[in-house]
Amino acid sequence: MSALHLKSTVRLNNGVEIPRVGLGVYQARRGDETRQAVLHALQAGYRHVDTARIYGNERDVGEALRESGLPRDEVFITTKLWNQDQGHDSTLRACERSLRELGLEYVDLYLIHWPVPSLRLDSWRAMEKLLADGKCRAIGVSNFLERHLDELMAHSKVVPAINQVELSPFLAQETLRAYCQRHGIVVEAYSPLTRGQRLDDPRLGAVAKRHGKTAAQVLIRWCLQRDLVVLPKSVHPTRIRENAAVFDFDLSPEDLNILDGLDEELHTSWDPSDVP
Repeated sequence: MSALHLKSTVRLNNGVEIPRVGLGVYQARRGDETRQAVLHALQAGYRHVDTARIYGNERDVGEALRESGLPRDEVFITTKLWNQDQGHDSTLRACERSLRELGLEYVDLYLIHWPVPSLRLDSWRAMEKLLADGKCRAIGVSNFLERHLDELMAHSKVVPAINQVELSPFLAQETLRAYCQRHGIVVEAYSPLTRGQRLDDPRLGAVAKRHGKTAAQVLIRWCLQRDLVVLPKSVHPTRIRENAAVFDFDLSPEDLNILDGLDEELHTSWDPSDVP
């Protein structure tokens, strides 16, 4: 049986440790819904929360962290630079604004949310400054494909610590995952539950039934066994705890083979394939 647990971490390329499972708060409504979801997650043992400026709920994440009473250095907080804030100086201002909203002196991870053409390199130079200035402990990107990463690394000093992309057995992105592994970039999976669109797939259901688990738990476990950091999203306490109950079983080689065969390039939200 795997030795992984809810507080298990992976080391980023700059030595920072990131918990393997985090709570995503995309589309969680600002105010009490987000605050309570984060608080429930922290009480359940999560130590990683992923938000973004465009989500509009950074303030609620910060309030939940303070209400939890947990020491700041025990919780890994990610936020992201939105497209309209890209560019060198505006990136610096956007980070300061996010820190004010969160009520924090630093974030553990700051990501470029989207590979905006003509602006992403200037944004990354600002991210490098924010890292050097201690405003974030690690910097990375989201929704970047190989060509975007090639360009970035050819014109920068710091290799991204993370590439956060949509990932599930139904969107496996094997080539991108292999690229990131070669370059020491940890891959983080958002929308690992396909936003509910494939939870009733009978092949997935058969694997789940064999283990006495839900389809969602199997999808999260697949991410873990494929060496991904995974960000299941829920605002419901029962499901938040259910999504964390994935450490008492292992998917067999046969299970993994079945799940790996589900890939259909299913994008349930953003698809950066056409971004130059």
